[in-house]
Amino acid sequence: MANLNKVFLIGNLTRDPELKYVPSGTAVATFGLAVNRNYTTQTGEKKQDTCFLRIVVWGRQAETCNQYLGKGSLAFIEGRLHYRAWEAEGQKRSTVEVRAERVQFLGRPKASQEGTDPGSEGFEPDVDSPQVQQTDNTVDNPPF
Repeated sequence: MANLNKVFLIGNLTRDPELKYVPSGTAVATFGLAVNRNYTTQTGEKKQDTCFLRIVVWGRQAETCNQYLGKGSLAFIEGRLHYRAWEAEGQKRSTVEVRAERVQFLGRPKASQEGTDPGSEGFEPDVDSPQVQQTDNTVDNPPF
């Protein structure tokens, strides 16, 4: 029997990436992503559903996300679901998160969102890395 664990998401960051380093020196960034779904009910009423997800990015790509993404940034995430369980204060806890394998920046870089010229900030992620992709799409009026 075949198995598949693949996730494709486009959404806006709900908070700035939080960058940490594990003891081995590997970078890990976490951030929230809001993914919207627009639909129309049988009565014709338009509705919007929002799903909030935790995204985890590792390595050089984590550092790049921390540098160029910020709260409200539009991003495409390709990854896989990962289940984690732990015990805290005597209680069992668990979560399902998205481990990003590829992140594409779809909107303006973080510096541009803050009102500065992206060219002056050197918005050039490490495109040689197979995990980091950049698009030249811009959003004139972001939905946030």
